[in-house]
Amino acid sequence: MNKKIKKVKQDEKINVPRLILRIIIVVIALALMLFVIKIAPNYTKDEFADRTNLIINNNNITRNVKSDIIIEDNTIYLGTDDVKNFLDEYLLVENDNKRIITTSNTKTVVIPFDSTKIYVSGSNIDINHKVIERNGKIYMPITDLADIYNIEIKYSSDSNIITIDSLNRKFVQVTSSKKMGVKYKPTTFSKNVDKVERGDTLILALDKEGKEQVVDGWIKVRTQNGELGYVKQKDISNEETVREALEINTRLDEKVSLVWDYYSQYVSAPVREGMIEGINVVSPSFYEITASGDIDANIGLNGKAYVEWAHSNGYKVWPMISNSELGDIDATSKILSKFETRAYLIENIVKELVEAGVDGVNVDFENMYQEDKDNYSRFIIELAPRLHEAGLTLSVDVTAPDGSETWSLCFDRNVLGNVADYIIFMGYDQNGVSSTKAGTVAGADWVELNIKKFLGQEGVEKDKLIVAMPFYTRLWKETNGTLTSSVVNMRSVKIPDGVEKVWDENTKQYYMEYEQNGATYKMWIEDEESLKAKLDLVNKYELAGGAFWSKDRESNSVWHIISEKLEVNNIEE
Repeated sequence: MNKKIKKVKQDEKINVPRLILRIIIVVIALALMLFVIKIAPNYTKDEFADRTNLIINNNNITRNVKSDIIIEDNTIYLGTDDVKNFLDEYLLVENDNKRIITTSNTKTVVIPFDSTKIYVSGSNIDINHKVIERNGKIYMPITDLADIYNIEIKYSSDSNIITIDSLNRKFVQVTSSKKMGVKYKPTTFSKNVDKVERGDTLILALDKEGKEQVVDGWIKVRTQNGELGYVKQKDISNEETVREALEINTRLDEKVSLVWDYYSQYVSAPVREGMIEGINVVSPSFYEITASGDIDANIGLNGKAYVEWAHSNGYKVWPMISNSELGDIDATSKILSKFETRAYLIENIVKELVEAGVDGVNVDFENMYQEDKDNYSRFIIELAPRLHEAGLTLSVDVTAPDGSETWSLCFDRNVLGNVADYIIFMGYDQNGVSSTKAGTVAGADWVELNIKKFLGQEGVEKDKLIVAMPFYTRLWKETNGTLTSSVVNMRSVKIPDGVEKVWDENTKQYYMEYEQNGATYKMWIEDEESLKAKLDLVNKYELAGGAFWSKDRESNSVWHIISEKLEVNNIEE
């Protein structure tokens, strides 16, 4: 009996070596799991090793390339869908006309399918290779177009990598301090994507803001073979900035405060003296377009003196160019309908602006077919590079969204906002001459609602949106069911004796109503208080500024209010 008990106790003894082995196995398993979860992804090189990789501005975008990259006769061809995706989102392929229309920051270009002679911003130049077609797709000889897009293109046959760098971006190179591997990810356990020797040149892979990409002491670089990876920051030296970022800055460094200085084509430009408080941009009505695409310029000696007066006071001059003289919606449609007529008008605009010595332009096209929305966008897309090449600012006037076909639906506000330096929301007429009921010209609630639409559904950047405000209102008259109205300038508003004005919290305006000679009169007053409310919206939504229609309709006191609200050109008393 005792022997049996003793045997059982011996069997119950712990087998220490076996337990240790099991613990070791579990630890190894856990380590393998950790490696798979944490380390292995960093160790694996990118999956496009068997394809030509495309690196644009230090980003490997091979995954997003839609067409095969073709390399023939030392020339790189990219499909138009990829050029559109990476270099020019507004590239247009006109298959019927067998040509491509493309733009860059400073150039508007037409590339025929079957010729090496291309049109570049008003001139014809020759390139070395034609556009080609493969498998039903159109390919552009991107190597020949480097100057057009202001890019530098390199191809490494060793790594099968194409690199494209914008020459507008900052470019910094460094030297390797020792022989080392360039890691796929910022960790010692990651696989090498390339190896460099001591003294080799590396390119810092800066982000789009031109900043170094550093993670835990590792810095992102690009090798001469085009490989992107990481090295220890302490293992590089001799940092050299090859080029600084080149910005074509045609926008103001402060909020815009623009006043339109309107005068008709039948009179001369106004004579201005002294300084207007609260503004930094003036927009005289110098130009109208004609049905032929020519410019009817009403400048003369007074206009030249006007530009000199503005510049002497530090104001920018963005003359307005309008299609209102045409008086015919079809004439505008014809000009916008094809590249040749748009280009003719654009050449004339640039010529006039340069000769006048102004700083930009305010494009005010109204009354257009909804069907011409894309053609109008093309006009602005093709105009912008020509103006920027000359250092001129482009502002475009648009109405509130969601209105009538020829007044509102004719604008693609998203495209216009992307392309132009500024988009100006004409915050009037909420109720205009054709309204069937009396109402405000520009209530603050309506203006705010539309600001939200611009920033939301229309996708306009807040630092490009300018809100235009009226220096006028309307006096509504109701007689026996008939409604009429007349424009009353802000400075001319008068409240009849015995009539009390009442504050309307929604419109942020004073309202008055009275009976006279059998008629009912109504007015939502534009004054200093209503203007303050709209200027507050500019600041609330951090918008680009305000604009005012138009000079000499205002009360003198508004300029100090504008100056204070927009923090522009405050004249010390």
